[in-house]
Amino acid sequence: MKPLSSAHAAAVLTGILIVGHAPPTATAEQNRLEVLGVYRYAYQEPVSLADAKKIACAEAIRLSVDSSRFFMDATSHVIDPPFLRDLAQKIISGSLKDVQIIEQSDKGQTVSCRVRSYLDQEEVRAVIVSEITRGQAGEPPGLDQNRTLKILSVQEGKEGTVVVVYKALKRLDWLSTAYDGSLRETADVMIEYYNEQGIPVGADRHPARLKPDGTEVMNPGEISSRTFRKPPGTKSYRVWIVK
Repeated sequence: MKPLSSAHAAAVLTGILIVGHAPPTATAEQNRLEVLGVYRYAYQEPVSLADAKKIACAEAIRLSVDSSRFFMDATSHVIDPPFLRDLAQKIISGSLKDVQIIEQSDKGQTVSCRVRSYLDQEEVRAVIVSEITRGQAGEPPGLDQNRTLKILSVQEGKEGTVVVVYKALKRLDWLSTAYDGSLRETADVMIEYYNEQGIPVGADRHPARLKPDGTEVMNPGEISSRTFRKPPGTKSYRVWIVK
């Protein structure tokens, strides 16, 4: 994992408290969740020891949030690593309280930092719901959709090809096991080709259950694409999925 830059680390660490805090109210105490993070960083020139310590502590702070059981449970249905990284950073910037460096060490070219901080579970849960909802609202409506797949876009590719981008709405392995039958085709991207008179000149289908390399099953939220080659004489085409 690429560590945060020194400048970013310094910004994250600004305002870290190593002192105690006043006793919270009973309600706040119930929502108050302790989170811990530890990070070891092997650095080399031109990074200085001071900057390496800042980087290690910044990464420990990040891990205290995005590796916490609370965060992972609340976002378990989200399959979008960049979105999750941004969401964790938003929580760190606005909701992480009383960050404390509880242990630091350096040996040779390796530094270590352990931190403890606190989250208000209700506040953070509201942030997560809001950001996920906002992200979903910003997603294109798509060109076609059934209960398992959503076609996001269809574009002309190079050298007589059509590129279809699609998104999995459900984990698609169940379609090839317990329901191996008529429902299987609902995980297929379909395309039909027509000549200048609108007469069909060919058709193709792509089983979208697996990722492009064919070794792993598509998970909910994952996006992939398929390139189809148009047959000779194609003037138009239609991309669709079984309803």
